[in-house]
Amino acid sequence: MGIGSKAAAKAGSAAAPRVASGFVRRVLDQAIDGIGPLPSAAASANRRRVDAGGDVEAAIGTLVKRHTALAGAQGFVTNLGGIASAAAAIPANVVGVTLVQCHLVAGIAHLRGWDLHDARVRNAILACMLGEDAVKDLLKRRSLPSSPMALATSPVHDPELDHLISREVTSELVARTAGKRAVTLVGRRVPLIGGVVGGGTDGWATWQIGQYAGRELRDRNIAPSA
Repeated sequence: MGIGSKAAAKAGSAAAPRVASGFVRRVLDQAIDGIGPLPSAAASANRRRVDAGGDVEAAIGTLVKRHTALAGAQGFVTNLGGIASAAAAIPANVVGVTLVQCHLVAGIAHLRGWDLHDARVRNAILACMLGEDAVKDLLKRRSLPSSPMALATSPVHDPELDHLISREVTSELVARTAGKRAVTLVGRRVPLIGGVVGGGTDGWATWQIGQYAGRELRDRNIAPSA
């Protein structure tokens, strides 16, 4: 492992204790209810639907584009600093991109007719945050009982799933961030490059999650019973 990779991994490890499993639940609450200038996920999604003349799929497309741009912007800003700021920027970046991605997936769920206050739907939203490849891997290893769509349509809510999914999402977020820093840390020697790489990575990840959520969280009115 090179010097840059070791430094990024060390910074990621330092951030891990601050990113407890309850972190993603708090961020999800903030994304759904809104925080500061960020409107609630439902309000934002409804606005996009009005702008699209009631076309849900067009509204979802706009949501994905806007959140991809927003994630890219926060990734750019939190990666502008030099190497000395890496430890502080990592948790800030985790909070920023997680909030944006939760807000996006919750907005998609709302437009498809899902109740954002249903615990089963919230678990489905967080499962979407893992991304398609991670979900497939967890299903293969039986670490996740079912797909996001199946979680949302489960007959009953299993409280144990809350902890399991929160833990898996938290682990995935920390791993992604540490891995990304192994690449972007070199760019931090030239701050602008670090910002471009960080912003591009966050934007691309957000776009992928939006596409996955759009495929997985189908219209509730035509959803299978489970």
